[in-house]
Amino acid sequence: MKKLYTTLPLLFLPLFLAAQGWPSQYKGVMLQGFYWDSYEASKWTTLQEQAKELGQYFDLVWLPQSAYCGGQSMGYDDLYWFSNYNSSFGTETELRNLISTFKENGIGTIADVVINHRRNVSNWVDFPRETYNGVTYELVSTDICSDDDGGATKQWADQNGYSLSPNKDTGEGWNGMRDLDHKSENVQTSVKAYLKMLLEDLGYIGFRYDMVKGYSGSYTKIYNEYAAPTYSVGECWDGTGTIRNWIDATGKNSAAFDFQFRYTVRNAVNRDDWSQLGKQNDGNWPLISNSYSSGDYRRYAVTFVENHDTERRSNAAQDPIVRDTLAANAYLLAMPGTPCVFLTHWMACKKDLKMMINARKAAGIHNESAFLNHTSNTGYYGVRVIGDKAQLLAVVGHDAASYTPDAQWQQIVSGYHYAYYMNKEAEQAWIDLPSGLYDGVQTAILTAVSNTADAKIVYTTDGSTPTAQSTAVNSGTAVSIPIGTTVLKAALLAGGILGETVTREYVVSSFQPHDITAYVNTDEVGWNSVNFWSWGGDGTHSPNNSSWPGDKVTSTVQKDGRNWYAKTYRINSPDDFINFVFSTNSGSPQTMDVNNISEDTFFVISSQTQGGKHLVEVTSAGIHNAVTEQPAALHTAIYSPDGRLAHTLLPGERIEQALQSLPAGLYISGGKKYVVK
Repeated sequence: MKKLYTTLPLLFLPLFLAAQGWPSQYKGVMLQGFYWDSYEASKWTTLQEQAKELGQYFDLVWLPQSAYCGGQSMGYDDLYWFSNYNSSFGTETELRNLISTFKENGIGTIADVVINHRRNVSNWVDFPRETYNGVTYELVSTDICSDDDGGATKQWADQNGYSLSPNKDTGEGWNGMRDLDHKSENVQTSVKAYLKMLLEDLGYIGFRYDMVKGYSGSYTKIYNEYAAPTYSVGECWDGTGTIRNWIDATGKNSAAFDFQFRYTVRNAVNRDDWSQLGKQNDGNWPLISNSYSSGDYRRYAVTFVENHDTERRSNAAQDPIVRDTLAANAYLLAMPGTPCVFLTHWMACKKDLKMMINARKAAGIHNESAFLNHTSNTGYYGVRVIGDKAQLLAVVGHDAASYTPDAQWQQIVSGYHYAYYMNKEAEQAWIDLPSGLYDGVQTAILTAVSNTADAKIVYTTDGSTPTAQSTAVNSGTAVSIPIGTTVLKAALLAGGILGETVTREYVVSSFQPHDITAYVNTDEVGWNSVNFWSWGGDGTHSPNNSSWPGDKVTSTVQKDGRNWYAKTYRINSPDDFINFVFSTNSGSPQTMDVNNISEDTFFVISSQTQGGKHLVEVTSAGIHNAVTEQPAALHTAIYSPDGRLAHTLLPGERIEQALQSLPAGLYISGGKKYVVK
């Protein structure tokens, strides 16, 4: 169902929202729309292309910090607040278009707000001077905490004739950038204006506050009461007691990430002891626990199982979940709180996650839903969650398939190490195949969740609403979804009573998975081997050698009178693609990134360099020598979703020009989807 954001009269808005913190009985699901160094996957234009699909499943998307930080950056070394929004993820115009398109598709956009610390322009204590709406904002040296960087900043300031604030930090210190003194009137004025701009000008609907332990929660209260975001969540990375105290300090006008929920799931997964999901974790219960004697905080819990700080990265500082991503998410998406799905999990496991979100929403689970431990042992854990429409039983663990519930439960979803059951009193129709883009003919299973033994499912495939006279089938019937666009609607028919309609929309192409080969020529640079480092697309393209610089190729094949180092990859879907970096001599020298490859492609390593990295000449239609400093996605043809050729690009014709000549609809080219309106 389309989500609507209502504008309340301005007079009443701050008073209403200031006391809200996070909506009560909220049924939304959030997506963290980035991971570490996700500069390609989180481009504003890339996310905008996915808005329709994301809007069918997510109510909120949290974006990385969106202002310019002085170079390529994930945004946690924030520099500009008002004047420069041409970031590592795109231009200001692209950002505004993304937020607007998200809103059109029922998605609220969450801004990553970094106000604990701030980067300097040229020395230890100078900040950008920015004018916004005729007002100039500039932080100065006296806006920096007196004990910043363990006293190192004060030492530098004393030596160079500057003064810092007389106030110490009101939270935990962090070395590396200047800790801001939130007691300062100038800091508060600047932050308030910044937050208002994010909401009222750029169009964000709420905030994710970074590193809130760095300053007192009372300031989050001040800022939220002024800016009145609809949604606010803080990164209070600590035990449950500290997180609860921080929520209290905000006047309960902000939610917080439920880190103990994440730790509990991590322990159960990594130790392969699923009974731990129902046990106390190192003296702390998650915010959503039933066990608190001093109040229920689940309304203010944003739950998650992985994020950009915990995911597996190139060093050993992280604390990732090492297996059973699906089971971890199955638990997350069944439980109360507001679940936040990690982008890499979404990219790798879309179909399963879509089914889980559909089940959550079919049951009517919200952030304050009650839950009960249902069954538990080392091999699996089962939790029963009580939604507004039905009860959902989630069973997760390496032995989940061995669990058999009693007759009151109907299985609706299952996958690797997880299963969902709904109580038959729900009296609902269920379609297992979620809406989306698919390759090749699909099958959707229709299930009657009903206590009526002879209940039927009535359905249509032309988008019309089913009636009692529509095609009726038994529970468990498979419906074929052909190539093209199909709108499948189904409803339960039990005892002559027609239930609520369930709708799924499918776009099925005739695409067939196939192999592509990447050819690399090194004549200009004289390399005698090439390392292929690869990533991107559906997540299956990592090198066999997971350590940099990837897979080494020493033999060549001859084409067009030249020798080429070659490696073959599998393209699994129309929007699948591969990114490359090529190198030699154990990783140095190396080339610039080459992105969005989805067909046989020839790469010529150029003797020209940029930023110390070799440029790459790219072509997919023959071999040529035109250098491009930023290789673009390769487009030679445009296809409709059913695999038909819609347009062949002429030499020199840009994809944007070609799309303008086509009728409205969805198209695929170079491994990317485009919508022509």
